[in-house]
Amino acid sequence: MEITLPHNWRPRDYQIPMWRYMEHGGRRSVLLWHRRAGKDDNSLRYLASAAMEKTATYWYLLPKAVQVRRAIWEAVNPHTGKRRVIEAFPDAIVARARDNEMTLTLANGSSVHFLGADNFDTLVGSPPYGIVFSEYSLTNPLSWAYLKPILEENGGWAIFNFTSRGRNHAATLYEYAAGEESWFAQRLPVTETSVFTPEQVEEIRKEMHRTYGEEDGEALFRQEYMCDLDAPVVGAYYGKLLARAADEGRITGVPYDPAAHVFTAWDLGMDDSTAIWVAQCVGREIHIIDYYEANGQPLAHYADCVRGRGYGRPTHYLPHDARARELGTGKSREEVLAGLDIGPVLVVPQQSVADGINAVRTILPRCWFDQIKCGAGAEALRNYRKEYDEKRKVFHDRPLHDWTSHAADAFRYLALSCGQHQKSGSKGFRPRRR
Repeated sequence: MEITLPHNWRPRDYQIPMWRYMEHGGRRSVLLWHRRAGKDDNSLRYLASAAMEKTATYWYLLPKAVQVRRAIWEAVNPHTGKRRVIEAFPDAIVARARDNEMTLTLANGSSVHFLGADNFDTLVGSPPYGIVFSEYSLTNPLSWAYLKPILEENGGWAIFNFTSRGRNHAATLYEYAAGEESWFAQRLPVTETSVFTPEQVEEIRKEMHRTYGEEDGEALFRQEYMCDLDAPVVGAYYGKLLARAADEGRITGVPYDPAAHVFTAWDLGMDDSTAIWVAQCVGREIHIIDYYEANGQPLAHYADCVRGRGYGRPTHYLPHDARARELGTGKSREEVLAGLDIGPVLVVPQQSVADGINAVRTILPRCWFDQIKCGAGAEALRNYRKEYDEKRKVFHDRPLHDWTSHAADAFRYLALSCGQHQKSGSKGFRPRRR
């Protein structure tokens, strides 16, 4: 049976320019659209059309796999009562669907994978030819850095859709795309589409004010509906402090000082990322000179990384659970790292997350960040935020666990250790007697 794609769907007027750009050979689209402008419907429909046009592997990414299943794979269109995936990929073009893997094999041999970007570097199989980054402003920016060379090598395409979350990596990408002739960039605040009437827009704004308060409600409205890149990120723990650091010129070139002792702070991941901050105390200033994060690597990898930076023999601060012994080896990660001869290895005493966050807030006004080496880490700190309850419309007083967590956790250990580090003349905490 012949079928026309996109199936039973026509792009809205403001969506057509992206389709024209992509259909005429475009390879990079950045869509900064307001909430409920149809970002995912548009991207899903284009993906289905492109996958039937060229046999290849395609990925649809959201920040986390659980979000993909809830928001895309199992989501139902309230207007039709049908699953969104089935609407975009009708039975006539689907040869096989694997629910556990959230994968479609199409009639022409293409495979479409619905995935979380949180483990982008562990995804295996054929390299993708086309990728949709949905909610890119909430996605780990390292995912694009990792996947970009793949698309450049095979001539593949990428679509980034999102609503704004302050001046983060997504905003930077949009502004870059807007200045590049070979890229397509489109910013659509609610005032430039016909999705809502002016009266409905004003009611949305008032409702957000009533729900979140005047300040947070207005910030959310500007983010979600006006695509305002300068609106503050609601619920962010350190956003204002990082903005202040930028305004005061403390995010700049920060060279390594051979006369000052180096110390590091680690967040040790088991099945996910390990993050390491590298710092020096220079007078009352705290110089953050380097940052490193990777996923799924053994401790020897991180030891080699630290050793190869040329910072001498730093003092290394680990989280309290680094003393837990592994079943396989009988050794703790503290002991393993100590045996790798990279410098003194010490453990930060256990404290609550709230105390750690307060410690970070205390030291951030004294911190200087190297703009290049610490860019990814500072981006994570800027976007580290409270968990949001969609049903109750409130923020919980606990952090959201996402791509920002590893950098933020490691920085908490830095904040908890640097005061003692300064007092002890860079000797750090005394190891606990065993």
